Formats: sequence, C-alpha cells, structure tokens
Amino acid sequence: MIANLIKTILLALIILLALLTAAYAFNYFQFAETDFLKNKESALRTSVPWQIGFYLHVGFGGVALLLGGFQFVGTIRDRFTQWHRRCGVVYVISVFISSISGLLIALFADGGPIAKTGFALLALFWFSTNLKAYREIRIGRVLQHRSWMIRNYALTFAAVTLRIILPLELAVLGMNFIDAYRIVAWASWVPNLLVAELLVYRLTAALRPAEMTA
Repeated sequence: MIANLIKTILLALIILLALLTAAYAFNYFQFAETDFLKNKESALRTSVPWQIGFYLHVGFGGVALLLGGFQFVGTIRDRFTQWHRRCGVVYVISVFISSISGLLIALFADGGPIAKTGFALLALFWFSTNLKAYREIRIGRVLQHRSWMIRNYALTFAAVTLRIILPLELAVLGMNFIDAYRIVAWASWVPNLLVAELLVYRLTAALRPAEMTA
C-alpha cells in the first residue's frame, strides 16, 4: 500500500513538472526574445529553416510533455481506452515531429561538438524508441509497447531535467553557460534512460523465469 502511494505521488510530481515545462515551451509562441533566443547568433535567429525547426520542436515537444504523463495513469488507461488510444496517436505524432526537428536544431546547439552530439543522440533515441513503441502496439504486444514507451517518455522528460539541472549548474555551481550546456546536453537524458531501464526491468521481471524455462 505504501509502495503504491509512493508511485502515485511520484507520477503526480512527474505530470506536474511536465505540465509546467510544457507551459514554458508554449510561452515561446508569444514570439518574444527570451534569454535563450537572445544568446543565439543573429544570423541563426533570423534563419527561416532554424526558426521552423525550433518552433516545431518546442511546440510538438510541449504537446508530448502535456499528454505523455497521463498515459501512464492506470485508471485513465484502463477505464478510458479510446481516450488513451487517441491521445497516444497525438503523442506519437508529436514525438516524431519534435524529434526530427530537434535533430535539425541540435546541429546548431551552443557548446560545440560535445553538446551537439549529446542533443543529436537524444533526438535519435527519442525518435527510435517512439517508432519501436508504435510498432509493438500495432502488432498487439502491449507489454513491449509499454516498455518502449517508458523509455521514450524518459527521453521526453529530458526537457524537464534540463530545466532543473541547467539553473543549478549556473546559480549553485557558478559554472559558465557553455560548460554547463555541454554537461546538460548529456545529463538531461542519460540518467533518465538509466532509470527507465530499471523500471522496464522491474516491469518485465515476472516474465523472465517463464522465458528461461520455455
């Protein structure tokens, strides 16, 4: 009972942080120059392809954050199956668009090759886990679908962890922006994925003995 309560509280916290980060992402559509945009070179800021990629990334990424957490709420998933499926379709499409556009803007990330590689790999893993989850549910493999969606949402949640880690690096550790950005390009998603693997391991634990004796 206590374990279930802890799980409920953690999921509620994840959803709350995701909603706040989604609201932050949608704030870019006021088209005001935020600190993030001001730090970009003028030529890049005014580049139409970069602008399209950026707004596709933050817009559809915000939608994925907004919907993704609720997909793991058992009551909603089990009682409102059609809602779960429709939101799942929107989520999958949003991740595909945001990951592809994210890969584009990763090529222009601050912090040089280290940051660019980190964000590019994030985009590639985000795309591939989404594709794998979609393929699994299309052939009715629900447990495998759920496992890949855990991994995928852990990568979606990188938008949240980035906005937690980066301010701590700057304000608490006193790091300069470039060094902090190089670290967060990896730290925003690698730990998330490790936690996701642990959750998947626990989710599939009951099946392993059966597989070994099959």
